[in-house]
Amino acid sequence: MDDIHTLAAEPKERAGKGAARAARRDGRIPGVIYGAKKSPVMITLDPQEVHREIRGGGFFTTLFDIKVNGGNERVLARDLQQHPVNERPLHIDFLRVSTSTVVVVEVPCNFINDEESPGIKRGGVLNVVRHTLELSCRADAIPNEIEIDLTGLDIGDSVHISQIDLPDGVTPTITDRDFTVASVAAPSVVKEEAAEEAEGEEELGEGFEVDEEGRPIEPGEGEEAGGEDEKSEE
Repeated sequence: MDDIHTLAAEPKERAGKGAARAARRDGRIPGVIYGAKKSPVMITLDPQEVHREIRGGGFFTTLFDIKVNGGNERVLARDLQQHPVNERPLHIDFLRVSTSTVVVVEVPCNFINDEESPGIKRGGVLNVVRHTLELSCRADAIPNEIEIDLTGLDIGDSVHISQIDLPDGVTPTITDRDFTVASVAAPSVVKEEAAEEAEGEEELGEGFEVDEEGRPIEPGEGEEAGGEDEKSEE
């Protein structure tokens, strides 16, 4: 994982909704540090620093050193409450961690070597079933991303979790099935053409005849043609 990030915090003396609202009125983001069998520490954070970390990506897989009360707390963000309209951070929960702490995290997937996939080369479409993987690992060994190699995948092929090389000590939380992460689907154009052909066959129905080129003959066409031939013979 990347270097540990640092956040400066100020202690918040009181807990509760009133104290949290007061912190937000002062332009701060309230939060709490908990875990490791220690008492929770109420804090407030600089919104600009928090926004920078959120925009940088990987907020929930990044280790932070929070400087508060003259000390240091090694933490992992576990919950982020945001305003329902403007998505402004309202409250953050941080979990204390150590080198022995095992956590469950959502790690993004990075699909590589699509140019080496015969199916994609032929116009197939990468169908991503899981954009992230829920993994269990030590807090100090959280991967930034999981690379998934598409080399050799043809249309109709799938990538299952058992085919992905995970870092040492990193395991999926789902262990009862070999779930699909992505597949290469047939081109949508081909699907649409097949659907149109099938629809056309359904509309054609039974009782229709076709000419030598395979075009349907409307009812009565043969009779009219025959009538004209009979008149000409007369």
